[in-house]
Amino acid sequence: MTNTYQHAKRELDILVKTTPDAIIRDFIPEILALCEKFGNSGQSGGSAPFTATALSQAIKKLCLFEPICPIIGIDEEWNECMMEKDNVCYQNNRLSSIFKTGKNGNPYYIEAIVFKGQSGCCFTGNSVTLKDGTTIGSKQYIKSFPFTPKTFYIDVIETEWADKNETEIKAGGGWWTSIVKDEKQLKAVWKYYNRFNN
Repeated sequence: MTNTYQHAKRELDILVKTTPDAIIRDFIPEILALCEKFGNSGQSGGSAPFTATALSQAIKKLCLFEPICPIIGIDEEWNECMMEKDNVCYQNNRLSSIFKTGKNGNPYYIEAIVFKGQSGCCFTGNSVTLKDGTTIGSKQYIKSFPFTPKTFYIDVIETEWADKNETEIKAGGGWWTSIVKDEKQLKAVWKYYNRFNN
């Protein structure tokens, strides 16, 4: 047994005794096997933290159904998911927030932009206004593959309006408009994505 295994075993034994409802209890044999493999891998004091971080990040992503390497865009990555107008819509099976309309359509990422209001609340959507009166949304076209998902947070100014038949805003009523606060923030978005036509 490696020192890594012995350390892990001691810590996990204490965990079992002191925290009977610890969520990782069912995974102890697998954790110990991974620690033993890690202990036998020849890590030094310098490489061990980097390797341990890479392992933990990979396991987290795999358990959350996230990709651990860039999206390639090959045919095997796409599943038919619904009809959109007269075309089949495809969803990426490695990252469910990537779609395309038609087999040869432009893929887009629906979490490319998250809008952040003055209160700090964030939202996604398709109707944030620019100075020229056009709108942008959260989904944007992927420029090229391989693709690593990236989300940009864009500040917006939100305004609540009364319903058309009311003179004042009532709790739960009214409607909102959102305007991009500083369009310079979008420069980074357009370097990474092509603009989606709303």
